[in-house]
Amino acid sequence: MQYRYVGLVAAALAAVALGGVCASAQEAERKGIPAPRGHVFKTIISGYEFRTKETRALQDDDLENPGFLAVERAADVWKKAEGNEGKSCMSCHGEAEKSMNGVGAAMPKWDDKLNKPVNLEQRINICRTEKMKAEPWAFRSQPLTDMTAFVRYQSRGMPVSVKTDGPILQWFERGKQIYYTRYGQLDLACESCHERNNGKFMRADFLSQGQTNGFPTYRLRDQRLVPLHERFEGCMFDVRAEPFKPLSDEFLALELYVAWRGIGLPVETPAVRN
Repeated sequence: MQYRYVGLVAAALAAVALGGVCASAQEAERKGIPAPRGHVFKTIISGYEFRTKETRALQDDDLENPGFLAVERAADVWKKAEGNEGKSCMSCHGEAEKSMNGVGAAMPKWDDKLNKPVNLEQRINICRTEKMKAEPWAFRSQPLTDMTAFVRYQSRGMPVSVKTDGPILQWFERGKQIYYTRYGQLDLACESCHERNNGKFMRADFLSQGQTNGFPTYRLRDQRLVPLHERFEGCMFDVRAEPFKPLSDEFLALELYVAWRGIGLPVETPAVRN
């Protein structure tokens, strides 16, 4: 079995090396934003720019974008009273277009009461359990993924603006450490693909910078909306590693760090990816 995984690593690296030639013609077409001083990239580029013109066109058309089915479902749930308090999301927050504008662009965010950062899924469930006295939604459940997409959609076009100073800094540093740590039998880190080899061709697709500004994202291969921590899980499975649990402190720290790597990119939720 050991030789098999060594062979997989060799094949993967060879595919990346060969893909450098294939990618060069497309690199000039990719648009991004200038990175701030001290950033790991000179130009920050959304995963949108690494997709085919057909996939980009699907994302751009709100009537054709399949992710909008989730947004529409959640728009109805936003107004629905649930729990022992008989409240809906709208009872406290009013029209989402106003009250949620900018919220998704700034997550994860520090929570003084919990003394830790929380992401959008966690914040939604905190509202359900504390304000509505309703049952929390399970991670990966359609209601939670739908509502996460709906809330994030209210920030579409706004720049990612996570904060990394103050008490949240230690979580940022923890996420950075995870990003650069090699995991699994393939002995690869997040940066192995998304920093060192982004823009190159691998496994019949281009490696992107691994930006998170489009999540939850509709993945064509899954035919459904996929939350960010599920994608983190998938990456760890791909390198033959035991993944952290969704909404764990490890993935939360990683989410914060990766969001910072895309700071300034416009929120694209619901994005469409392969």
